[in-house]
Amino acid sequence: MENMLTERQAKILKLIVEEYIQSVKPVSSKLLCKRLKCSSATIRSEMANLEELGLLEKTHTSSGRVPSEQGYRFYVDHLMVLKKMNAEDMLNLQLIFQNQQLQLSDCIQKSLEVISDITNYATVVLGTTSHENLLKQIDVVPLNENSMIVIVITDKGHVEHKNMVLSDVSLEEVKKTVGLINNLIVGTPIDEINKKLEFEIKPIIGKYVSQHEQIYNAFYHVFSDFTNPNKTNVVGKSKFLNQPEFSSNIDKIRQVITKLEDENVLKEIREDDENNITILIGKDNNIDEDVTVIKTKFKTATEEGTIAIIGPKRMEYDRVVSMLDFMKQNIEK
Repeated sequence: MENMLTERQAKILKLIVEEYIQSVKPVSSKLLCKRLKCSSATIRSEMANLEELGLLEKTHTSSGRVPSEQGYRFYVDHLMVLKKMNAEDMLNLQLIFQNQQLQLSDCIQKSLEVISDITNYATVVLGTTSHENLLKQIDVVPLNENSMIVIVITDKGHVEHKNMVLSDVSLEEVKKTVGLINNLIVGTPIDEINKKLEFEIKPIIGKYVSQHEQIYNAFYHVFSDFTNPNKTNVVGKSKFLNQPEFSSNIDKIRQVITKLEDENVLKEIREDDENNITILIGKDNNIDEDVTVIKTKFKTATEEGTIAIIGPKRMEYDRVVSMLDFMKQNIEK
């Protein structure tokens, strides 16, 4: 397909895509004449050729053209030049990642909030605790009569703490359970702990611990939280209200937001991809044909997951791809 376009056609398509992304108005031949210093007859005939190839579409309301889904795809695959992130955006994101007080998951969350504000698109993280994390030990610290903090440490030095509320249970009983878990489960991959709790701890805990049911359930919840492979978090769903092509169509916005609240739809974003940045335009994604999803995987010693930026098909691709790449590098550092 790349060879099918002449240099001039490629230039015209690139200009139309980039102009439309910024202005949300169909692009006229008059505007292109000014930019390319060609006669309007030449431009009009080239636009007609691009339309015949399925790369441009006419809108009902004006004589200008807008990119088709295929046009965006061609632009992304062959014509796009990545935009360097501006210094201010870069600095804001770097400050988050350099903050030693923050755990990685908080860094990711905060930087997605920043990106959502900068771009006016929705952002998503689908995280999971990596299978390569092994349990090193757990500990409990009592806070008051019925609540305590459970501290979970992995062999990679990842530390999580969760609050646990128990009523009328003695600390001694909890400590016995901690002893059992530390004796029997240490060395288990984090994502297999609940299976082990169920099959190895549950059958014997009753022999040692009197209020065993309540304690067992509490620990089960702590580990479920910690190892939940579907930690999905969407930031900025309402940003679709700010996009001109959605703002006048409330049903459309409702549909998109409903999809972004559906765990199963989000899980599909995560499926299937290698390590690169993947761009799913329109019908390629399962959210909406007027939406684009740009996503990438990340993997660190303790976590792996997917981050994605979701916006209209008329998305600033050159800018978003650079941001995602920057995020991925910072997470993996």
